[in-house]
Amino acid sequence: MSARVLVVDDIEANRRLLQAKLEAQYFTVLQAENGQHALDVAEQELPEIILLDVMMPGMDGYEVCRRLKANRLTAHIPVVMVTALSDSEDRVRGLEVGAEDFLTKPVDDFALMSRMGALMRYNAVASELRQRQASGLKAGAMDETQDEELHRPARVFIIDDNPRTSARMATMLRNDGHTATTLLEAGDMSNLATMGVDIMILSISAKAFDPLRLCAHFKMTEATRAVSIILVCDPSDRARAGKGLDIGASDVIFSPVDRQELLARVRTQTRRSRYIELLRHRVDRGLELSVIDQLTGLYNRRYMMSQMQQLMQRAVMGGKPVSIVMCDIDYFKSVNDTYGHDAGDEVLQEVAGRLRENVRPMDVVCRPGGEEFMVIMPDTPGDLACAAAERIRRAVASQPFMVSGGKREITITLSAGVATIRGPDDTIADITKRADTALYQAKMGGRNRVESVAA
Repeated sequence: MSARVLVVDDIEANRRLLQAKLEAQYFTVLQAENGQHALDVAEQELPEIILLDVMMPGMDGYEVCRRLKANRLTAHIPVVMVTALSDSEDRVRGLEVGAEDFLTKPVDDFALMSRMGALMRYNAVASELRQRQASGLKAGAMDETQDEELHRPARVFIIDDNPRTSARMATMLRNDGHTATTLLEAGDMSNLATMGVDIMILSISAKAFDPLRLCAHFKMTEATRAVSIILVCDPSDRARAGKGLDIGASDVIFSPVDRQELLARVRTQTRRSRYIELLRHRVDRGLELSVIDQLTGLYNRRYMMSQMQQLMQRAVMGGKPVSIVMCDIDYFKSVNDTYGHDAGDEVLQEVAGRLRENVRPMDVVCRPGGEEFMVIMPDTPGDLACAAAERIRRAVASQPFMVSGGKREITITLSAGVATIRGPDDTIADITKRADTALYQAKMGGRNRVESVAA
């Protein structure tokens, strides 16, 4: 896996050194010599990662990072600050303006490549989800409610066999409003999936278990795969920390843990993991909207056709017969004309609800359009389908409908036509035409009745 990396430094020798290290690992390197140049290149080229020097004349790295994160086009590009500064306040300041991490000059090759690998994995997930989201929102565009969700206090689980250090970290987090639970308090990790954990803090120096094996286990387990893992390790144990990043950990904090750095990194990792969760929700919601009728919550015509195709093929290949019930609300136009379209929508929603309550879980209830509904019944011969249609008809006609916000009571009925697959040459058009013919017969026969076309 490779990526395009923007290296920003006002000293050409520094830029060329990083360029050589990155190109040796097959990264594509872009360069910028000052803050404004970096902003321009980032917006035009949209690199996957930005390595940003802090100490630059004119616009320093903090201001550049702040502007990158404020720009919708570049807000989600991971930024790594590269600096000679080692004071924790300088690191925290960078994290607070949106940087993902710091690298200290001279840049260690192992630390650089481990960090690049972790960020590339995050980028791959985020970029794929942004491309696939089907909600109609532009990538990165969030309303105030979503923005608040990203900044909610985190739920943190601390895995450390040292009671003093784990209690100290838990106190730091709780004093900042986060929910923190230690392994020693919980006793075991069996409830991690139900706890809704955002962040796991895992001590590399633990002796009671193998931390890296545990990290790998979390990343292989469905319930914890999306949880961000922050490793805590001694500065002399950077090689194991780098291995943890390769396995899938999101970040590293060196001990002794500084309070400000811990809080800033937890906030950053929580925001990133919730952003990924938000993107996944948008994708799922977009897929749902593509097959769901928004007014009634039933499946739409697109889904109906795909399901009929699959079920009929299964029936033809030796499966049990499939039947369909086509329903139409009687005199629905008069409901709209008399009580208004809002009342008509209420009727459609209530009919949909009664349909759902009177079919089996395996049946597929759809609204192809207008006042027409269809129930696809797998493994169902014609006589059973007729009985089910009659049950639906009675459920609709037996109780009055409340419309106009519950102020009016009206009687609604529906007519239904039933058809069953006839043989291997039967098509969707054939079976729906027979159901439609049966429905027409029910309408002509006086409405509020069920008719079928015999096989």
